[in-house]
Amino acid sequence: MIKYLFIIPFLFNLMACVQQEQWYSMEDYPDVKKLDVHIHLNTDRSFFAEKAKEDNFRLINVSLEKDDGWNDVYGKFRYGLIQHKKFPKTVEMVTAFAVADWEDENWESKVITWLDSCFDQGALGVKVWKNIGMVSRDTAGNLIQIDDARFDPIFRFIQEQDKTLMGHLGEPKNCWLPLDSMTTNNNRRYFESHPEYYMYLHPEMPSHEELMEARDNMLAKHSDLRFVGAHLGSLEYDVDVLARTLDRFPNMSVDLAARMGNLFYQTASDREKVRDFLIRYQDRILYGTDLGDDGQRSREELSDYMEATWKRDWEYFVTNNEMQSELIDRPFRGLQLPKEVVDKVFYHNAVKWFGMEE
Repeated sequence: MIKYLFIIPFLFNLMACVQQEQWYSMEDYPDVKKLDVHIHLNTDRSFFAEKAKEDNFRLINVSLEKDDGWNDVYGKFRYGLIQHKKFPKTVEMVTAFAVADWEDENWESKVITWLDSCFDQGALGVKVWKNIGMVSRDTAGNLIQIDDARFDPIFRFIQEQDKTLMGHLGEPKNCWLPLDSMTTNNNRRYFESHPEYYMYLHPEMPSHEELMEARDNMLAKHSDLRFVGAHLGSLEYDVDVLARTLDRFPNMSVDLAARMGNLFYQTASDREKVRDFLIRYQDRILYGTDLGDDGQRSREELSDYMEATWKRDWEYFVTNNEMQSELIDRPFRGLQLPKEVVDKVFYHNAVKWFGMEE
């Protein structure tokens, strides 16, 4: 009997060690390598990258075409290049191209020449933005869609160069709903303050389903192209729908940027379904935030925001804590994913999908 009394504490200690090996904790946050694949640095100040290094993060700075055509593309890539040269082991780059001169006869060669120069300077890939499908038009007034044949040589070139296409195509499905029917507070705030992108106010514009169909048509044409669907591939509203899309397109992955609230919302309703999705598709999910720095916020305010965002998401993935977030109005519980899954989502998947060095 006495020998069994010695064995019982040993078994408890063994079980505790196994648990520690299986899960991360909040205390592990600073020691684990992490990578935020979707940030926007539109400044030459160094604070964001310095803070990332302190928190053991690498970053991918993402360019895009917004309101000013090629000037946007050139300017945003220039800032990314400045940051990359200052912090070559911390900041990587994704470039972009413009469609402002879509019908110029030299457009295709201009885009390919530009992308080639960016790749020579270290760009890992290319981003296309929601202006394609929702804003930019040809001279006849037709919206330019991502499955247009004029894009095909561009996407073939990206694939031939072994680079990655990142696509913010469409918007969250909340964009087509009344404000009081939206599922997340951050979507509600964004579309209330950006009526130009709020499709509920523009019924003449394409539906969410039409934009997803154009995206899928493009992926079907370029099935060997590595594709990262930004913002959970604009299928953030239902992990089952996203799963079917990932099954259809093996070379598609998604990042989490600015869509954690949508995951929180689904977790509040069915935690195990969300957890099972992340475990099943653990090789296809990339951590990203959409955080950025345009030089306007104070260092203290920006530091607090970065810290709060990164640690909130870490808590969600690694613990089973009861949580609340201003992104949604319901409590939810952390997923406590196994270490192997966390390491993939927070680091290794980004290395794989963007062809990075470890």
